[in-house]
Amino acid sequence: MKRINQRLFKGSFALLMAVVTTMGLAQAPHTIQVQVDGLNQDTVYLAHYYGNKLYYSDTTVTDAEGRLTFPGRPFEQCGKHAIVIPGPKYFEFIAVTEDIVIETNAADPTANVNVIESDENKVFYEFLGFIGERRAIAAPYERTLGDSTATEAQIQEARQVLTDLGEEVGAEQQRILDVHADKLFAKYLNMVLEPAIPEAPKNIANSKELQYRWYLDHYWDRVDFDDPRLVHDGSFHQILDTYWTRVLPQVPDTLLNSADRLIERTAGNNEMFKYITHYITFNSESSQVMCMDKIFVHMIDAFYATGQATWMNEEQLKKVMDRADELRDSQCGNIIPNIILPGLDQETWMSLYDVEAKYTAVLIWESTCGHCKKELPKYKELYKEWQPKGLEIYAIGNDFEPEPWQEFVEEQKYTDWINVSDNPLINAQDSASALIYGGVTTLKSLNFRTTFDVFATPKVFLLDKNKKIIGKQIGAEQMGDILSRLEEMERKGITY
Repeated sequence: MKRINQRLFKGSFALLMAVVTTMGLAQAPHTIQVQVDGLNQDTVYLAHYYGNKLYYSDTTVTDAEGRLTFPGRPFEQCGKHAIVIPGPKYFEFIAVTEDIVIETNAADPTANVNVIESDENKVFYEFLGFIGERRAIAAPYERTLGDSTATEAQIQEARQVLTDLGEEVGAEQQRILDVHADKLFAKYLNMVLEPAIPEAPKNIANSKELQYRWYLDHYWDRVDFDDPRLVHDGSFHQILDTYWTRVLPQVPDTLLNSADRLIERTAGNNEMFKYITHYITFNSESSQVMCMDKIFVHMIDAFYATGQATWMNEEQLKKVMDRADELRDSQCGNIIPNIILPGLDQETWMSLYDVEAKYTAVLIWESTCGHCKKELPKYKELYKEWQPKGLEIYAIGNDFEPEPWQEFVEEQKYTDWINVSDNPLINAQDSASALIYGGVTTLKSLNFRTTFDVFATPKVFLLDKNKKIIGKQIGAEQMGDILSRLEEMERKGITY
């Protein structure tokens, strides 16, 4: 299967390889017949939506009259599709378990679709025509609202017309939902309609919170979790992305619990299980929100390592499971592994767990790192302010040779906090084994770069008094803000 990197309404495509998801599914007995006037023995593609992306499913060549036929889609793979012709250009239709006959022309295939046979697509294209007419009516009034020279009367008229048009569209949407409730298009249409939040009781102090809770509880009412075809439309991706990134608080533990509850609702619907599981897993891996990798590790452990990610081959599974293992020791909420490394003299071994402090910042840096050189003075100022309040810094030099690290620490006077590092001698196989088996240090200490997934520096962790990770990947200013919030919570008797 190939994915189309689409730019909607611009007809621009690029092909990307993707994993085949339709292998082994029996073809349905119905057909998709299309005539594109202006084509003559040209290659044409059948493409299907998976969320908001378009993938190639099949290919054929037209006859001299521009006629082509594709086998119908099996029920699980039905949904919004597209016919892609040379240009490239395309037009969309909804593939369901019925014969579909459509004609158009190569000059402008989207604007000239005529549905000959298919109840589903007649409803779909009637609605598209209705929307197109309303957009044409709305266009001059929208321009009026953006015109700085428009009079107040013109602005009021434009607003009223646009309000009336919006009500017309809403009424037509509701009519389709009432009259054509059996149609797949009606389910797609329903997914883009926001739940109508009821008015909160008057004189209630937390009315906004009550409305938010109602919205959260009813957000997914518009989705039929038993229908695998719903993932084959961009509206499903839209509401999932909005829910995950905007509706839910961006707090890892809250998101993690919400992920499990949402995935539970997909039981028996493999297409929806796959889409939601994949989305949450890789959104959390790539997120810039602090500590979201905790969700990634949980998803891998719960759904991939347990054999439920049947769409992935062994090599792909191993890759994501190895990645989860790389992140496992540095998750927020976990007790950080003890690190025991020699100090500036490279002889005195210093244990992270021996640091007695209300808060400990583990700062991994290197003397040749430009960003580190910008951040370290900020940490020095932070340390001056917060060391009397219980902050200690356990700074790990990431240099492979000790001399540049030692010289930099001494020259820049970063000697007030704890400085440790390794060196080639102690990392030599025989030396490392002797130190580990002799109880001087640990394998995770000598492999701290792997233990803490150090691909770039500085890398920072903020720990509580029990050495639990409460923050990571933060700059000095952000750490100061976190420490201030923790101090305020402590004053109010709130535990984090």
